[in-house]
Amino acid sequence: MAKWSPSTELTREVTQELSKVVLNASSFRRRLAHALPFYYGWVIAADTVTVSLTTRTVMAVATLSVFVVPMTEEMGWSRGLFSGAVSLGGLCAVAISPLVGLWIDRYGTGLLLAGSSLLTGVLAIGLALISAPWAFYSLYIPGRMIFTGSLELALPTAISTWFVRRRPLGLAVDAVAKGAGLAIIPLAAQLIIGEWGWRTAWTSLGILSLAVGIFPSLVLMARRPEDMGLEVDPVPRTTPREEPVEETAGDLPDIATDASGEANFTVGQALRTRAFWLLATFTAAGFMVQGGVSLHQVAHYINQGIPGPLAALSTGAYAAAQIAGGLFWGFVGRRVPLRFLLSLAALLVGIAVLSTIVSFTPPAMLASAALVGFGVGGLHLLVRLAWADYYGRQHLGAIRGLTLSAQIGGQALGPVMAGFLFDATNSYRAPFLVFALAVWSGGLLVLAAVPPQMPAAALPADTNP
Repeated sequence: MAKWSPSTELTREVTQELSKVVLNASSFRRRLAHALPFYYGWVIAADTVTVSLTTRTVMAVATLSVFVVPMTEEMGWSRGLFSGAVSLGGLCAVAISPLVGLWIDRYGTGLLLAGSSLLTGVLAIGLALISAPWAFYSLYIPGRMIFTGSLELALPTAISTWFVRRRPLGLAVDAVAKGAGLAIIPLAAQLIIGEWGWRTAWTSLGILSLAVGIFPSLVLMARRPEDMGLEVDPVPRTTPREEPVEETAGDLPDIATDASGEANFTVGQALRTRAFWLLATFTAAGFMVQGGVSLHQVAHYINQGIPGPLAALSTGAYAAAQIAGGLFWGFVGRRVPLRFLLSLAALLVGIAVLSTIVSFTPPAMLASAALVGFGVGGLHLLVRLAWADYYGRQHLGAIRGLTLSAQIGGQALGPVMAGFLFDATNSYRAPFLVFALAVWSGGLLVLAAVPPQMPAAALPADTNP
C-alpha cells in the first residue's frame, strides 16, 4: 500500500481540480457548439488564428531576423553561431514530433496550444536577460522546438481534423493569420529595438504570448467534431476525375473511411505509398529555402547597402505576401491538382530567391521579398493540405509527426548553411543560388506525387473509385 504524504494529497487535489476544469470546459464547448448559428469548426479556426498571430510568431525565424544584427554586434557573435540555435532547435524538434503527433490524435490540441503559449512567453522573457551563447542556446532551442514541433503540428492538424470540404478555406484563414503575424510582429520588434533595445523587444514578445495565447485554447479547443456529437464539415471532397491516382499495393487492407468518405491511412499504410516519400522530399527542399531566406533576408539586404530600418521592411513584405498567397492558394486548392500547385509554388520561390541576390534598392528588395512570401505561402498551405487530403484525418497527427522530420530537417539546414557560407564569403550569393536549385528540383519531383488510392475492397459502397 502506498505511503501517504502531503505531496501525494496535494497531487490528488490538483488532479481532481484539473479534471473538474476539463469537464466544465467540455460541457461549455458542447453547449456553445449547439447554440451557435454556424459550424463550431470556425471557433477552432479562430483560436488557431489567435495563436498564429501571437505565440507562433515569437519564435519564427522572420522575427529572429530583426535580432540578428543588434544581438551579434553587441555580443560579438558570428552569424553562423547565431544561426546554429535555429538549426539545433529544429533538429531537437525531430525527436519530439512523433510523440506530439500521437498526443494530438489521442487528446487534441487545446492543452498543447495553451502549454506552448505559456512556455514560449517564459522563454522569450528569458532571452531578454542573456549575455552568453550558452544562455541563448538554452532558451532559444526549446522555443524553436515548440515553434517547429508542437505549433507546426497542432495548428494545421486542428483545422484539417474539423474540415473536409472547406479544408483549403480553413487552412487559408490560418495562413492569413500567420502572414499577418509575420508582418506585424517583426516590424513591431524592430521599432522596439530602435527605441528601447533588443532586450525590451524580447520581453514585450513574451508578455504578448502569455497574455493572449493560453486561455482561449484551454476553453475552446476540442479534438474532433465527433467528440462533441457533431458531423465533420459536410460534403466529402472528391479528387478531380482527370487526376490520376497512385495504385497502392495489394497488401494495404482495412483502410478505414469516415462519414465524409475520406480514406484514413495509418502510418504504416502511408509509408508504403510513393506519394509519401515524394511529398517528404519536396517538403525538405522547400523548407530549407524558406528557413534560410527568412532568417537571413534582413541581414542580406543590410549587406547590400540598404539601411537597417528599411531592410526590416522586407519581413513585412514577405509576410504580407504570405497573406495574399494564403488566399490565392486556398482558393485554387480544390480546383487544380495539388501536385501541380506545389510545383508552381516551388517555381515562384526559386525565381524570387534569384531576384533577391540582385536586389540593391528598397523597391527591388520589397518586390523580391513579396514574391518569396507569396511562394512560401503556397508551400505552407499546400503541403499541409496535401498530407490531410492524401491520408485522411484519423491518424493525421501521427503521420504529420513523422513527416515533420523532413520539414524540420530542411528548416534546420537552410539557416546554418546560409550563415556559415556568409562567414566564409561575406556574401549570401552562394547559399541563395543553392536554395534556388534545390527548390526547383523539388518542384519537378513532386509532379510524380499522385494521390494514393484505396484498394477497391476498402471503398465504401457509395464511393466511385
